[in-house]
Amino acid sequence: MFEPDVRIPTERLVLRPFEAGDAPRIRSIVESRAQFLPPGAPAQVAGIAGWLENGVHELRRSGQGVHLAMIDAEAGVVGAISLFKTSWGAGTTEVGYGVHPLYRGRGFATEAVRGLVAWVFATTELRRVDLTANLDNVASLLVAQKAGFTWEGVIRGGAMEDDGPHDLVIFGMLREDGRAPARTLPRTSLRTERLTLRPLAEGDVPGLVEAGSDPLTQANTGVPRGYGERDARAFVAVQERMRLRGHGIAWAIEVDGRFAGNIDLRDLHWAWGTAEVGYMIAPWARGHGYAAEALREITRWLLDEQGFRRIQLRATVGNTASRRVAEKAGYAGEGVARSSIDGQDVMVFSQIRA
Repeated sequence: MFEPDVRIPTERLVLRPFEAGDAPRIRSIVESRAQFLPPGAPAQVAGIAGWLENGVHELRRSGQGVHLAMIDAEAGVVGAISLFKTSWGAGTTEVGYGVHPLYRGRGFATEAVRGLVAWVFATTELRRVDLTANLDNVASLLVAQKAGFTWEGVIRGGAMEDDGPHDLVIFGMLREDGRAPARTLPRTSLRTERLTLRPLAEGDVPGLVEAGSDPLTQANTGVPRGYGERDARAFVAVQERMRLRGHGIAWAIEVDGRFAGNIDLRDLHWAWGTAEVGYMIAPWARGHGYAAEALREITRWLLDEQGFRRIQLRATVGNTASRRVAEKAGYAGEGVARSSIDGQDVMVFSQIRA
């Protein structure tokens, strides 16, 4: 059983049990209908006193966990964090949290998770902490990544919400794990003389469909055959998750505010400092040098600012336009990889850090 007087200081917070003196703050939260308090929290003001006296402490008394308030420097309740599903015999527990809507986006969840997990390993014999998040909840995925958890897998349809089943990501941290976040490329926008390279967004779906369904794109790249809106939406949705896992990053290419294509880095190998780049240009934007301009900027950014050593680009042998783009961007041809993309031979190009 966890001790009743848990008090965990972090840089900006104190994590401690809810107490009777929190009643005015909880009343304000209940009246505002903010949704972040632990399961079982009262929906009506009349239930606050009983919840603070008994309800919120039942989990600790059961021996299976504990609910803690996140208290900031002004003594405000900015969130709640819990340990639950604790198995003392197996040495495992799970962490969950919620942050007041007014305090989201400030890193409080990550700070609280890191502080609580450090306390668990320092003061108990527990050996593993789990964290789960819906696959489409990018904010929670980011908290897990920043807190140093390892992405271990996805349970399809593992969470049931009001709108139906959601895939559930399982994260874990072992006592012997390091606490450093997984390496990722920073989410950023880049600019060149004519282009803006920015993170992909839902509004780019029509442009992606136009580019991806174009006959030249279909003939010369590995995009899904019959590329449509569903493919484009899936591509946009997966990009931030790929970035958080350290697997890659993607940008939209914009010309005077108009979607002109996309460019992405994939197959990142952090130990070797290598990556592969690919791009897709909208039909209207071809022939203006936009692809080469975007490629030069991404290459400069990855090699010079992010410290990678090598970027590879592949283009089908018959795709003379992409081969010219690679050459204009300073890539060197290395040879032919036979039957590499959808059965087609491809030219392999690369650029290395000087």
